[in-house]
Amino acid sequence: MIKLSHISKEFVSGKRTVHAVQDVSLTIDKGEIFGMIGFSGAGKSTLVRCINLLERPTSGKVIVDGQDMLSLSAKELRQARKKIGMIFQHFNLMPSRTVAGNVAYPLRGSGLSKQQIEEKVQRLLDLVGIGDKAEAYPKQLSGGQKQRVAIARALANDPNVLLCDEATSALDPQTTKAILQLLKHLNETLGITVVIITHEMAVVKEICHRVAVMEHGKVVESGEVFNIFANPREDITKNFIHTTSNLRKIEDLIAEDSPVVKLNPGELIVRLSYIQRNVSEPLISTVSRKFDIVLNIIFSDIAIVQNAPIGGTVAIISGSRDQITQAIAYLSEKNVGVEVIKDARVSE
Repeated sequence: MIKLSHISKEFVSGKRTVHAVQDVSLTIDKGEIFGMIGFSGAGKSTLVRCINLLERPTSGKVIVDGQDMLSLSAKELRQARKKIGMIFQHFNLMPSRTVAGNVAYPLRGSGLSKQQIEEKVQRLLDLVGIGDKAEAYPKQLSGGQKQRVAIARALANDPNVLLCDEATSALDPQTTKAILQLLKHLNETLGITVVIITHEMAVVKEICHRVAVMEHGKVVESGEVFNIFANPREDITKNFIHTTSNLRKIEDLIAEDSPVVKLNPGELIVRLSYIQRNVSEPLISTVSRKFDIVLNIIFSDIAIVQNAPIGGTVAIISGSRDQITQAIAYLSEKNVGVEVIKDARVSE
């Protein structure tokens, strides 16, 4: 378990003091995948570097696996850091060493024999899916392969925690997905706690259990990923979520006066969104039959987050005014968010 209590970190530059992290308290459970998301300068990287004291907090307390990190001697801190692996956006591999040499590097002074080190390195390379690249050099690898080397190196000392600082930001979408699935696999098979720093909500949606949203050095919102996606409270969270959803394109279509969103008198455009986990009924077909209305779907964007559907549908509803009103009330009762985007019952 990782517990951060009232962490603040300040940097002094001349006469100016930068408050990079401000009074943040978080608990990250053992064995979970925890995301920290924020725009550039939000303080997320600084906060995560406080976990292994690459950045020493100005104030606050850092507890990792029951150890008060700030109270450790230099020798004790070196030992504690071995159990906290870290991977970076730009891989940080040594170009003059082979893949095997990069992975073996943290094992210097480990007490293992040369043969034991070689065997462990090969096991780690097999684990991350590049067992055939041991003698290659970093310049011969793709970005995804380089990150797999970095992950293998981070696992060399059998850490309990893996910190990922924008680990997929330099990768294309397909490679990003593969690396995220690898991290998920390592979490499930090794029980390792994974902390992911990112500015991409799609990364959080893909594998995280919980997430903290940071802005101006503070955590403004945190919770289970499904709940954050379904009921975002803060504007910054809503902005992040909108970047992963096609459901916001309806505003652009309306602004462009697209023929797609032209309404006949009495019609309206609604955005339907799942806001609880227990939505399983085929609601579109149900309300169409039950209330004798027509729902013409413009587009839909539904993903599975933590084994539950999240997202929704944008549709034009046609029917009598009373039946439409009853249908909207029914959907709300079924824990579906209903947002009226354009209403020809009023405006036309």
